[in-house]
Amino acid sequence: MRRRLLAVLMVLMGAATLLLSVPLAGSYASGRTEHLLLQRRADAVRFADLADRVRTAADRAELATEIRRYTELYGASVTVVDSAGRVLAQAGAGITPSSAADVLGRALTGRSTERLPTVRPWGPDRVVLAEPVGRDERVSGAVLLAVPTTAARRDVTVRWALIACGALTAFAAAALVAAGITRWLMRPVRDLDRAVAALASGSLRTRADSDTGPPELRSLRRHFNGMAEAVADSLGRQRAFVADASHQLRNPLATLVLQLENVEPHLVPGPGRKEHARALDEAERLEELLDGLLALARVESGTAERTEQDVSRGVRERVAAWQPVFEASGLTLSAAAVREGLRAAAVPDAVGRVLDAVLDNAVKFIPSGGRVAVAAALADGEVVVRVADDGPGVPEDQLPLLTRRFTRAPEHQNVPGTGLGLAIADEIARLSGGRLATAGNRPHGLVVELRLPCPVPGQP
Repeated sequence: MRRRLLAVLMVLMGAATLLLSVPLAGSYASGRTEHLLLQRRADAVRFADLADRVRTAADRAELATEIRRYTELYGASVTVVDSAGRVLAQAGAGITPSSAADVLGRALTGRSTERLPTVRPWGPDRVVLAEPVGRDERVSGAVLLAVPTTAARRDVTVRWALIACGALTAFAAAALVAAGITRWLMRPVRDLDRAVAALASGSLRTRADSDTGPPELRSLRRHFNGMAEAVADSLGRQRAFVADASHQLRNPLATLVLQLENVEPHLVPGPGRKEHARALDEAERLEELLDGLLALARVESGTAERTEQDVSRGVRERVAAWQPVFEASGLTLSAAAVREGLRAAAVPDAVGRVLDAVLDNAVKFIPSGGRVAVAAALADGEVVVRVADDGPGVPEDQLPLLTRRFTRAPEHQNVPGTGLGLAIADEIARLSGGRLATAGNRPHGLVVELRLPCPVPGQP
């Protein structure tokens, strides 16, 4: 956004500079052309007066001498013609009446040249002006003056160069000011964007620190920090309540389970023993649920900092730990496609805890004889840990529900578990700056992918 804002300001300043400098340059060129006309028109008027007084050969010789000296001095060409267009006197390169028919025609009708082509650095090389000899009905001829524009073009070039330098200097100064203003405006916006992104990723302690920028943005920063404080406080209270309630209920529940187990030997055979077993199963299920809630509350607290971890070693260790469990369940667990040297930035033991949740689900839901393959590789700048099985899988419309809390498929309601395993794994992935994705396997089964960011060089 900063670049776009700066680009808009630069375009506006460039347009303003051009709108000021171009008319100024054109005005100077027109003024210098007018000055040249006034200078040379005075000379043409003097030659017209001399030509009007020509009566004898001596007068004609005097006129020829004057125009020759003038030509030698200024490099201009002077031609005196009569009313019929015949040349009476000439000096310099010469101007034929046909080459200056327009200005000559005006002069023979008694009108002086009032306007010359605007002199610019690239031309014209010379301009022609004419002055009538005599006045009104007594016009007897005309003086044609071809004036070189070298000096005028040099003056225009110098002045245009100065205007261009001034315009570039002004544009550069304005660009520096615009860059400073843009930085001043965008610094609090970038700070707010960073704080919002961090807050959305679960870092509830993040606040917007920048205290610069317009008053409106400073007010927005204060309101955002107040909102972040309120959200953090509310979530903290909720998580504390869940953790406290789970913790406080564990001891009475453990006592209840123990008492139910102690009562079992004293029960006589009959319907009561079956109901007792059902009550004991429900108590144990409730204990497992409380343990899951307590684990989820601890994960959501987000107190752990991300550190660099050896993903390859973590995957191999967890696969080795789960190998006996899978063999006991008649399942095959392999980790042949684990790339060595993979490292990622994540919360402590993120890979191990996520794999525990995923592999625990595999043991529960995959029939005996099934296969589970664990792989780890680098893809799209991320470390990807992939767990694929050939079990019954999950319908495609239910895949997004796998990471929701307490969500279980109808056909798996009788399988032991709380429905919190993948929800906890998803929260761990999110707190690590990554994500947990689920998809169907071919021809059947489930694929769970954990994607973690690679560590940033130079950061712990």
